[in-house]
Order: sequence, then C-alpha cells, then structure tokens
Amino acid sequence: MIAAPAPAVPLHPPIGNRSIGAILVDTGRLSLPDAERILAVQQQEGLRFGEAGLKLGILKTEDIAFALARQYDYPYLLPGETAVSTEVIAAHNPFSPQVEALRALRSQLMLRWFSGERETHTLAIVSPGRGEGRSWLAANLAVMFSQLGQHTLLIDADLRSPRQHTLFGLDNRSGLSSVLANRAQVDTIRRIGSFVDLSVLPAGPQPPNPQELVSRPLFANLLEELSNEFGVIIIDTPAAADCADAQTIATRASGALLLARKHMTSMEALAALADNLRQTGVQLVGSTVSNF
Repeated sequence: MIAAPAPAVPLHPPIGNRSIGAILVDTGRLSLPDAERILAVQQQEGLRFGEAGLKLGILKTEDIAFALARQYDYPYLLPGETAVSTEVIAAHNPFSPQVEALRALRSQLMLRWFSGERETHTLAIVSPGRGEGRSWLAANLAVMFSQLGQHTLLIDADLRSPRQHTLFGLDNRSGLSSVLANRAQVDTIRRIGSFVDLSVLPAGPQPPNPQELVSRPLFANLLEELSNEFGVIIIDTPAAADCADAQTIATRASGALLLARKHMTSMEALAALADNLRQTGVQLVGSTVSNF
C-alpha cells in the first residue's frame, strides 16, 4: 500500500534571471520605496536581499519562498488571482503538510508506475463510493506531475458528476463527452496557462449514455492519440459502486490507483473493487488512504 469560460492565461511574464526584489515588485508584494530601503541595507551590511528585507521587517519568509519558487520555475498561485480553486492545494500552497504527503505519493508512483520502458503513463483514480476525493486527488496529482516538468493532461472522465471544470475554472460546454460523441475535436483540451506543462480535458455536457461512450473504441483510440503528446495522463472517474464506468475506464489506462477515505470508505467495498479490477486485467499501481 502506498502511504499517505476560457483557458487560463499566464499570471506573470517569464521570470528568467530576475532578482527576488524585481519579482516581488512586479507581483505587487513589495512597493518600490520599500525595495529601495532593502537595497540600501543590503549594500551597507553585505546581506542578501531577502535577509535585509527580513531584518527590516518588510518581507516575510512566505514572500521569499514565493519569489524563489518563481526563480526556480516552480510557480504557485495566490487566492484571488486565478480561477483555479483553492481545493487544488498543490497549486496554491505547495509547502503545506498536505502537499508534502502528496509528494510522497508522487514519489511512490514514480517508483512503481514509472518503472519500465513505457513512455506515456495513464493513471485512473478509482474508489468505490462518492465523496471519497477522487477529483481532488486527480487534480492535485496532475499539478504536481506538471511541476516536475512532465507534460501532463488531466481528463475528467466522470461524465455523471464532473468536477474538474469547477476546480480549474473552465467552461464545460465542450469536453470528453463531446469528443466521444463526435461533436468536437481534441482541441477542446484547455491549457492551464499558470502552469507550463498542465492541460485539462473537461467532461463536457452530461450525456444520456456515459457507459456506452467510455466503452467505445474511440475512447481507447483517443488515449492512444493523446499519449503521443503527453507524458502523463491522469483520469478522474465516477464512483465505482454507482456504475461500471470506472472499471471500463481503468481497463483503458496503463494503471489504476485505488483510493480510500479514512472513516468513510468501506474496506469490504474497497477489496471487492480491487478484485474486480484485477479480474479484468487492470494493473493496480497501488492504493492510498486520504485523510483530507
């Protein structure tokens, strides 16, 4: 078991080799007069810019972490400056204990799921019941793989109760259901401009026949086509206890991650789902328990 309306646009210009001071001024976290005060102390006492800012009480450690993240091409978002929901904590608060736990999960996935010679890794997030956090986990894992520099696609294949368009502030008038019904092309995929390597394919309009759509050869062909462009594909699925969609989707993926939520998921239901997936030839990469 493993422990523990339109595409978004870039929020800031490329950082390049800009200094911490310039980054903080450009993002509105530091005024020019305060920057000049910090520079004066920096020169007088031979300190780094951040050290001088902390000494004067003008900067906080969070400001320095924010600027360093952008210097090292590891941007994160601030509340109110983006349509991405704060539920996507890997995007908003990448230094929190919850995200550290997710990093441990990502590391385990890389050891288990990235082993071998496979070039594209397609992972279905599955669990028995509703409200167990599949969409949350899928969204945060997608952000975290993109932060590694992996060209990542998040697919919302929950055609019954989709959430990814809400989490990323996207228009859901067209999406996976539209593509599978031959009503749209794959250009309905939206790039999340705040992250260089992250794109999302929302679920699209709710169809009357979701099980039939994901069972069509077109879905398997679509994943194969997308694997030529993306190195990591994360797939959100509906509750397995409600319908057979999740099992069908998982058979199309190169692996499945089984999710349980503490004090909510029935261990009997989880074991039954794992057995069903194995019997249909699904590669279970592992399982994880969510406390969030």
